[in-house]
Amino acid sequence: MPNPDRYEEALGILQEECAEVIVEVSKCRRFGLNSTHYKTGLVHSKMLEAEIGDVLAMIDILREQGIISQDNLEIAKQAKKEKLKQWSKIYEQN
Repeated sequence: MPNPDRYEEALGILQEECAEVIVEVSKCRRFGLNSTHYKTGLVHSKMLEAEIGDVLAMIDILREQGIISQDNLEIAKQAKKEKLKQWSKIYEQN
């Protein structure tokens, strides 16, 4: 059985990291992927990678804790891609 203190902390950190990804996506859309952050001087696309990496780390931790499973993540990812093929322009051929 997963330890509630550990997974509650992991869920809280995941929530914060997702919020940081949202902020960085907004900056990339507003200022451009290749623009630099006014305080850090880092390129926004690199900052986005770092924030997504933080989310991936938390996903790994939740998997290690037995809260989520890799098999179910793969099923969910594939289902999302299929929906995007139907409802999005992401996969359209030019």
